[in-house]
Amino acid sequence: MVAPIQERYRQAMNKLARAIDEGLNGKRRPGRKPTVGFVLLTAEFGKIEGGRVNYISNGEREDMIAMLREYLARLEGRYSEPPTTKPQ
Repeated sequence: MVAPIQERYRQAMNKLARAIDEGLNGKRRPGRKPTVGFVLLTAEFGKIEGGRVNYISNGEREDMIAMLREYLARLEGRYSEPPTTKPQ
C-alpha cells in the first residue's frame, strides 16, 4: 500500500492537521476525543489526473471515507436529506 502522504509533504501536513484539529476541537490532552472530524487532501496542480493526492485526517479511516462519500454525493446532486419526523 502506498503511504497516504508523500515524504516531502509529511511534516507540513502533520503541522496543518494538528492546527486544524486544535482549532476545531480544542487543545490536545490525554483522553480527549475529537468531536469534529476533518480530512485534508493536497495535490500538485497539473498532476492530479494520474498523479498523487496526499491525505491526512483526525478520524478513523472508515468514518472519513463515509464522510467523503456523502460530500461527493452532495456535490454531484445524488444526495438528499432524509425526511425529518416531528415528535408527537
